[in-house]
Amino acid sequence: MSSIILTFSGGIDSTILLWHLRERGDTVRCLSVNYGQRHIRELTAAEEIAKLAGCEHRIIDLSNLRPLLSGSSQTSDEVEVPEGHYAAESMKLTVVPNRNMILLAVAGAWAVSTKSEAVAYAAHAGDHAIYPDCREEFASVIGQVLELCDWHPIQLWRPFIRWSKADIVKEGERLNVPFGLTWSCYKGGSLHCGKCGTCTERQEAFTAADVADPTVYQ
Repeated sequence: MSSIILTFSGGIDSTILLWHLRERGDTVRCLSVNYGQRHIRELTAAEEIAKLAGCEHRIIDLSNLRPLLSGSSQTSDEVEVPEGHYAAESMKLTVVPNRNMILLAVAGAWAVSTKSEAVAYAAHAGDHAIYPDCREEFASVIGQVLELCDWHPIQLWRPFIRWSKADIVKEGERLNVPFGLTWSCYKGGSLHCGKCGTCTERQEAFTAADVADPTVYQ
């Protein structure tokens, strides 16, 4: 039983990780960050889910960083959100510069101040090809930094690092995760678009896991 700071987007992966950690008996604090993302709708989902889970939840406003994170479809209005599969080269347009380092650094600070044992994030096996800051090499180094950043060492937990998205969805079904409350779409409208990379991955994961998808798509 540990005290954990979870970087929490309100998406499928981080929500299932929240339920996964709670089943272990861990005390989980959820950290969501407004960095000026196009899909800010995810923060509403995060708030609703954290409240349902009964976890302390903070939304930190770092939206003034948006001009420094340009070039991504999620932080630059002039860059269109690409549609299709994550295997497509165009999906690199969805990468937000250094996002996970920023999120993990803020989570690490909260972990130090609360004397938590670990910071957790839901990187999984399917992330690596597109997102440099989900790679094993990146996480290994960040883990070392968290252990050295204070006299109170922090561990970096990434229990889904070798899991496929379908594996994660299966775990969510086992844990009775409220899938319908989670948010994935990068376009950030009132409904999931069903066409962007995250929507495509979401649909494929439910199909591969043979789990009913409750999501309403446009």
